[in-house]
Amino acid sequence: MILHDLISYDLLRVIWWVLLGVLLIGFAMTDGFDMGTGALLPFVAKTDTERRVVINTVGPVWEGNQVWFILGGGAIFAAWPPLYAVSFSGFYLAMFIVLAAFIVRPVAFKYRSKRPSPAWRSAWDWALFAGGAVPALIFGVAVGNVLHGVPFHLTPSLMPIYEGSFWGLLNPFALLTGVVSVSMLIMHGAAWLNLKTEGRIQSRARRFGTTAGAVAIIGYAVAGAWMALMIDGYALVNAVAVDGPSNPLLSEVSKGGSWMASYSARPWIIAAPIMGFAGMLMALRGLTSGGEATTLLWSKLGILGVVSSVGLTMFPFILPSSTEPNSSLTVWDASSSHLTLFVMLVATLIFMPLILMYTSWVYSVLWGKVTEDDVNANGETLY
Repeated sequence: MILHDLISYDLLRVIWWVLLGVLLIGFAMTDGFDMGTGALLPFVAKTDTERRVVINTVGPVWEGNQVWFILGGGAIFAAWPPLYAVSFSGFYLAMFIVLAAFIVRPVAFKYRSKRPSPAWRSAWDWALFAGGAVPALIFGVAVGNVLHGVPFHLTPSLMPIYEGSFWGLLNPFALLTGVVSVSMLIMHGAAWLNLKTEGRIQSRARRFGTTAGAVAIIGYAVAGAWMALMIDGYALVNAVAVDGPSNPLLSEVSKGGSWMASYSARPWIIAAPIMGFAGMLMALRGLTSGGEATTLLWSKLGILGVVSSVGLTMFPFILPSSTEPNSSLTVWDASSSHLTLFVMLVATLIFMPLILMYTSWVYSVLWGKVTEDDVNANGETLY
């Protein structure tokens, strides 16, 4: 027996669908509080010392957290090539803006304190704000468009043709999901600052985080109702060979009805939105009552629930086509080969535990609050 036959093709496809979700959720949980902290920077910190405190809560960890984004992009490229081709071409300008924000952010970290000029430092502070708020908004808008369906089709030779425009991505539902994304990550950033700072910064973070959390909860509820009542769902019409070739055109897809039919077919997935609401509500409660570590954990649970609810609701679809439903990409027909998925899984089983152990060690070493005394006493070694 060939080694990779030990795990069936259909199971490998599901495993990599789950792993892609894990990478995206890991990115939202870790780099999410970095982005939320950046978006809060001009508002929770009023003096230069206060802003240095805020920056130094994320300065030592943001690079490691951003690795989850790189891993997610790499997983899409290697495990789901058609998804990579359609999303990175159709969302090209949006992705360019995200990458520009991610390029500006490290430059701002490195250059902000190189000169004492208030104008110089203020400019880089707003660059950090943009580096946090802009990607958070665009990621949310992207999720809204995926739920709505993306205007593309596949030629008989499986070449993707994107038929939309950048401005077409800014539809009302996508803008709502963008607001949910931004507010949720601002709440997450506030939960992080609540844990890592004290005094006035902590107080302001709690206040802004409470408002953002309320917006996230209300927005998530409205988006769910909107999706149930006004957004067409997608469904497979014919029986699909789950271990067949990666050719989306072999599937017949219908557009209509509601995405909520998934909850009738798989009632257990209701656990995801329940976690989303419960996590955000408890994080909101923690921000108002003064809880610290538990508030951040509840915020992470909320992110887990919100992000996983999208994937579980759409399964087996990973990128529906709004203009040609039969070109929609699913878990069963848009993956790499059996051997490729197996080799990637072996590499993941080796390296993922090492990444998690190293990340845990870093956070344990950096445990504790960042104070104004810290940045004043270590001016040359901190951001």
